[in-house]
Amino acid sequence: MSSTLVLAAHGSRDPRFGATARRVRDAVAAQLPGVEVVLSYLDLDEPLVGDVLSGLHAAADGQGEPVVVPMLLSAGFHHKVDLPGIIDANHPSARRTGVMGTRSLTGALADRLLEAGLGEGDGVILSAVGSSDPEADRSVRLRAIELSTRLHRPVEVVFATKLGPGDRALHSAVRRLHSGGARRIALSPYFLSAGLLTERVERALDALVDETLVAGPLGTHPDVVDAICSLYRLSATRITVPTGR
Repeated sequence: MSSTLVLAAHGSRDPRFGATARRVRDAVAAQLPGVEVVLSYLDLDEPLVGDVLSGLHAAADGQGEPVVVPMLLSAGFHHKVDLPGIIDANHPSARRTGVMGTRSLTGALADRLLEAGLGEGDGVILSAVGSSDPEADRSVRLRAIELSTRLHRPVEVVFATKLGPGDRALHSAVRRLHSGGARRIALSPYFLSAGLLTERVERALDALVDETLVAGPLGTHPDVVDAICSLYRLSATRITVPTGR
């Protein structure tokens, strides 16, 4: 099992995202000795996924086709449309796995909240990017249900790109939590890295309530690394590597 692992991250203009993605790449490489782990991006950062795959295609050495693992938390437009098109255009035989978020990262979300100091009286808001794909948003709501079950308390969902006029969606989530008895609001970012979108929700929440708790992003949590490695192993073991006679 020596196929190259190509991590396909979203990309961001915020340098914190690239720094986090590189740390995840290093952690994955440490878990997969002997496997070349290459970090690439769908947009806004370099190297782009297409350029990495094109280079691998040109240098094919018979050691198995590359496995592309999307470092995405939901299977939206990027996974269903963008990435297949990039693979077809640059390395048609490369294998694409499910997104990183297909492996439940609920434990990682809970750990980040507990690390931040989650208390018994805290209500939780799970914040995520938001997608034009309803199925992708439903997967986030499923994570919220899992997190609620794990923490034994209600968990509301807000999407950073869908806060609405006057941050209406956030107001509604806070009101429901307070009505349920929450004394403090804890924000759980369902993001790989801190960035402009996480800060947008944090600022809006700070303007709305006096006391908040903000958990860290997923980052290099062991569950993130394990999810990527598991997706890679499952796909790589299905690849038949030609052998000489």
